[in-house]
Amino acid sequence: MGSGQSLACDLTLNSALEPELQARYQNPAVIREILAKTQSIAMVGLSGNRQKASHFVATYLDYAGYTIVPVNPNIAVWEGRTAYPDLTAIPHEIDLVDVFRPSNECPSIARQAIEIGARSLWLQLRVVNPEAGEIARAGGMDVVMDRCIKMEHGRYNGSMHWVGMNTGIITARRGRRWF
Repeated sequence: MGSGQSLACDLTLNSALEPELQARYQNPAVIREILAKTQSIAMVGLSGNRQKASHFVATYLDYAGYTIVPVNPNIAVWEGRTAYPDLTAIPHEIDLVDVFRPSNECPSIARQAIEIGARSLWLQLRVVNPEAGEIARAGGMDVVMDRCIKMEHGRYNGSMHWVGMNTGIITARRGRRWF
């Protein structure tokens, strides 16, 4: 790629964040790096209900090759995997904590993410809590806020067109990782 070219499609997405916070928590370079370096994802609030967004996103990410670790005190198992009541109960390393919980719960989730040594905190679309973002950043974590990890993966993986979105990328290659 030459200078000035971008692999990301230029989708304009609404955000509840002010422009300054968008620059801090929705940086494309950080998003691409997180997606490329992540192997295990603890999904806080992952639902057993197949109609819920968290279930759909987890299924997609599982198919994309990530290891999904369900975190929900109300379910025992998700798709054959043990569900944990909170992050501190997970007995192995986690790269990314993806949050499908109300915004007011995010500061305590950020503290748990730091406690378990996760590298990144991702607050899903419409989950906004700058305090949680600052807690995680102070703990050395990368943070994404008010973005859907499935949509961002599709954007940078070149698979958004599979669901009819115009990505702005013209290529004959399918499934190539753009990050």
